[in-house]
Amino acid sequence: MEIRALTARSVVLSTLLGVHPPRLPVRHLVHVGALFGIADGAIRVALSRMVAAGDLVRDGDRYGLTDRLLARQARQDEARSPRTRPWDGRLGDRRHHRRTPPRRRTHRAAPGDVDVRLAELREGVWMRPANLLRARPDIAVRQCTFIEGRPESDPAALAASLWDLDAWARPARDLQAAFAAADGDLGDRSALVDRFTLAAAVVRHLMDDPILPAALLPADWPGADLRTQYERFRTDFARLLSDEVRT
Repeated sequence: MEIRALTARSVVLSTLLGVHPPRLPVRHLVHVGALFGIADGAIRVALSRMVAAGDLVRDGDRYGLTDRLLARQARQDEARSPRTRPWDGRLGDRRHHRRTPPRRRTHRAAPGDVDVRLAELREGVWMRPANLLRARPDIAVRQCTFIEGRPESDPAALAASLWDLDAWARPARDLQAAFAAADGDLGDRSALVDRFTLAAAVVRHLMDDPILPAALLPADWPGADLRTQYERFRTDFARLLSDEVRT
């Protein structure tokens, strides 16, 4: 379970990744920093450095995410609230077209980078249950063939061989327990810092959830409960920000 230290940059980035549209005035971001005991100057320095690094764009007194981080926000949104359809037992199969070795090496990591919901069955063949409602990445459409079918073997056993479900569930349960223990009044700075840093760790962990159908998951799978805990914090934090900025 990875819990990263709170910094001016992480506060700015997590705040912008959590709002729609992801653009906020500098006074709002400075105020958010103050809630965590981060000085005005530290937030402004972080904003300048993030613009220089290509993480943020500035428009007047507002800062927003660049395209790269907008894509990250979209992946986080899917992880927090995945759009699924009833699963009918079919698996989706993505097969790479033949390519020269240099192009193959360049593209080899793309399914994992673009689509962490896929698992590699063998060299060049990636698959998952056909239960997600989502657009296919352009790079995959150009370079891959898509096939759907039903496995002859037990689909639950196949899923267990493709994804290490226990390795995802263990830290998820640790995060659940930590979140429950830190469930205090956000008006208390210590509780706010604890829950904010835990919430960021939860989002990172949810991005690695394969989002499999319930029929393929262990009975005590913690994914749904972890999402509920995170959404409760997100609602509380949004209310706190609204009240503080109004004040």
